[in-house]
Amino acid sequence: MSRVNFPFTAVSGQSLFKTALILAAINPGIGGVLVNGPRGTAKSTLARGFADILPNELQNFVTLPLSATEEMLVGTLDLQLVLSEQKVNFKPGILAKAHQGIVYVDEVNLLADSLVDLLLDVSASGINYIERDGISHQHESRFILLGTMNPEEGELRAQLLDRFGLSVELSAQYSINERVEIVCLREAFDQDPNAFIAKYADQQQQLQQDITNAQALLGQVSCPLALRQFIAQRCHDANVDGLRADIVWFKTALAHAAWQGHAEVTKVDILAVEELVLNHRRNAGQSPSQYPQSPPPAENNQQQPPSTPPPFSRPESTYPQASQFSPPSASAEPSSSEQAGSNMQQSDSSEWGSMPAISQPMTNILAVELPIKQQDAKKKLTDKLALASKNNNGAVLGGQKASQNTTASPDWFATLVASLGRWPPAGLRFKKAKTGQPILHVILLDTSGSTLKKRQLSRAKAAIMHIAEQAYKQRELLCIFGFGNDAIEAVMPKQKAPKYIQHLLDSITAGGGTPIREMLTQVRAYQANSQKQQGGLAFRNYLLTDGRISQDVDDLKLTGHTVLIDTEDSAIKRGRGAEIAQQLDCEYLVLPT
Repeated sequence: MSRVNFPFTAVSGQSLFKTALILAAINPGIGGVLVNGPRGTAKSTLARGFADILPNELQNFVTLPLSATEEMLVGTLDLQLVLSEQKVNFKPGILAKAHQGIVYVDEVNLLADSLVDLLLDVSASGINYIERDGISHQHESRFILLGTMNPEEGELRAQLLDRFGLSVELSAQYSINERVEIVCLREAFDQDPNAFIAKYADQQQQLQQDITNAQALLGQVSCPLALRQFIAQRCHDANVDGLRADIVWFKTALAHAAWQGHAEVTKVDILAVEELVLNHRRNAGQSPSQYPQSPPPAENNQQQPPSTPPPFSRPESTYPQASQFSPPSASAEPSSSEQAGSNMQQSDSSEWGSMPAISQPMTNILAVELPIKQQDAKKKLTDKLALASKNNNGAVLGGQKASQNTTASPDWFATLVASLGRWPPAGLRFKKAKTGQPILHVILLDTSGSTLKKRQLSRAKAAIMHIAEQAYKQRELLCIFGFGNDAIEAVMPKQKAPKYIQHLLDSITAGGGTPIREMLTQVRAYQANSQKQQGGLAFRNYLLTDGRISQDVDDLKLTGHTVLIDTEDSAIKRGRGAEIAQQLDCEYLVLPT
C-alpha cells in the first residue's frame, strides 16, 4: 500500500520553506535545501508532499536512513551474481535510485559526516563515481538533496553547511488562529485523506505546471551586469567565505525570475531569495538588519522588494573584530578590562552579572608559550597540556598505527582474487578494521567578568592556543564553548583543528556571571548527539575557569577525560577550582602566573 502524503499546497504557513523547495525544483543545480527548525514545524510533511508537486520526471523520492552505510549509498559488489555466476558486477545503491528525483535525509546533522560529504559531492557533480571492492564504475545521479535538522540535536559541520545551496530557519511560534487552522486541516486529512487530497488537486496541478513552465523559461532568463555587481556587493557586505554564495545567489535569482515569468532578473528577485542564500553563510557580526550597506541599482520599473520580512534574523554578535584590539604595553595603566575584573571581586561571583562584555586579546605570555625552559613549574604545565591529547598509557589516540585487525565483514573482491578462479573460494578474506580513534577536543572557557582580572582571560586564551596546536598536529577535531555574561556561546563548532585561531580567540569577550551548570548540561547533550553522529568518538575536555563559582556540579560529569585548568592568579586561592575538579572527577592543573 503506497503512502498518502499531506498535500504540499494545503500546508499552512512556512512560505519561505515552500519557496526554497520550488526554486530547487526549477533549478536542481542550486545545490539542495537545508531546513533547520525545532519539532512540529512541518519539516517532514512539506518534504514528503514536495515530491507530489514535481514534474513527472522528478518524482523519485528516496529516504536515506541514518543507519545507511557507504555501500548502501553509492553501491557495491553484486554478491548474488558473485555466488550464482561467479561474476564481478556493480549493484546500484540509493544514489542510482534517486536519479531524477529527491534524496531526503531527516536529521541530516546526525548522519555520518563522510556520507553527507558523498551526498554533496554527487549532488554538485551529477555523477556518482565508484572505486571500491575492485569495481570502477560511474553513473548519472542528478537529484535534489533535501535535509532537515533540529538544532537542539547537534550542529552540521561548517564545511558541509556551506555546501547546501539554500537554507531555511523555521520558527515554532504560531498565533492562536494559526494553531487552530493547522489542527483543523490535519483533522480533515486524517478523517478522509482521499477527499482532502481531491480538494487540493487543482492547486497541486497548477503549481506543478508553474514549475514545468519555469523550467522551460529558465534557460532564457538573463541578468544585467549591474545586478550581478549588486549580488557581489551583498555577499561582500555579508563577509561570506569564498564565492559559493555569489554563484548560488545568481542561480537562485534566475530560478525566481523564471518562476515569476520574467525574462530578466530584477532586484525583487534578488532580494526575495537573499535570506535563503545568506542565512547559513553570513559570518559573525553580520545580521539582516545591517543590510543594505550599499543601495540597490536603480531600475526603470521601480519595483520594490517584498514587503514581508524574512521569518528569521540572526542576533548581532557581541564580539568586536580583532583588528580593534592592540596589546597594552607593560608600562601602560590598568586596562578597562582589568579594572572591570577587579570590580567583579567585590560582588558574589555566583551571581549572573549584567556588566557589558569587554575584550581582552591574547598577548605574548611566556607562562604558556613553547618551548619553556626557564621555569620548571611552567614547563610541567606545558608538558601536561601537550599530553592532554594522549590516553592514560601515553599511546597517541587517533594516529594511524598499523594494525592487522579485521572486521566481521567479508571482503569479497579480495576473496575472489585470492581464490584464483577456484569455486567455491578456498577461504574468506575480511575487511580490515579502521585504525585509530577519532578525538574531539572540547574546550570550555570561562568568560565571566572575574576572569578579566590580572589578564587571566588572556592567559587562558594562550593555553587554548597550545591545545589547538597539539590537536592540529594530530589532525584531530576541536570545538570551543564560552560561558559567561548570561550565555553559553558556541565560539567554534566542531571541525578539524585549524592551524591559526588567534583571530578567533582575540574576538572572545567576557563579562557577567558564570553559568557553569547550564554550560555543563548543554555540553553533556552535545556529547551525546556527537556520539550518535560519529560512533567511537572520544572526548578530551578542557575546562578553563578561575573557580569563582558557588554552584555544585558533581551531578554533571562529562564524557571522556577532563582537565580543569585553574586560571586564578592568586597565591591564596579564593576560587573553588580544585573542589570543582574533584566534583567532576577530573585532572586539576594550575595555570602559572
